[in-house]
Amino acid sequence: MGLKNLTPRIGSGVGVWVPLGLFVVLVALLAWGLTQDPEKVPSPLIGEPVPKFSLARVADADAQVAPDDLEGQVYLLNVWASWCRACRQEHPILMRLAENGAVPIVGLDYKDERADARHWLDQRGDPYTVSAFDPEGRVAIDLGVYGVPETFVVDADGIIRHKHVGAITPADLREDILPLIRKLREAS
Repeated sequence: MGLKNLTPRIGSGVGVWVPLGLFVVLVALLAWGLTQDPEKVPSPLIGEPVPKFSLARVADADAQVAPDDLEGQVYLLNVWASWCRACRQEHPILMRLAENGAVPIVGLDYKDERADARHWLDQRGDPYTVSAFDPEGRVAIDLGVYGVPETFVVDADGIIRHKHVGAITPADLREDILPLIRKLREAS
């Protein structure tokens, strides 16, 4: 018996079609993925309550903040950090939003040092009604945060209605966030 009989014949049977079929499916999934907007990450928490937590405030380690403290009002929950480059881009927009009084903004300081966070807010201004300190990122994990910044629109019943991934732009406010806030306020 020669080596010729031990070598499988290329092109015979199912052996070629299975890898080719898997390759075609993989290419199709990749092509579809490239057409998706990376800032429109679906969240399983849309329509769900903000996860329960009680965290110390950035400004005062002895004072706590919890979602129940905010019930009854529509607000933004903005996940940020002093080390975050995109947060620097977004911060002036949040400052203008806070100055206009359009909506309360609650901060969630993610995996940061308290002194760095306080310095950052002292230096750039503090747009937050209150900012919770999440040094280990546990609450952010419960929120399904992929990175910072991320912002959630929360209704008066404490239900997450929208998730924005990345720095908020003026267009995001104008086209998505502020119209939703107006709609939620009218409904409550």
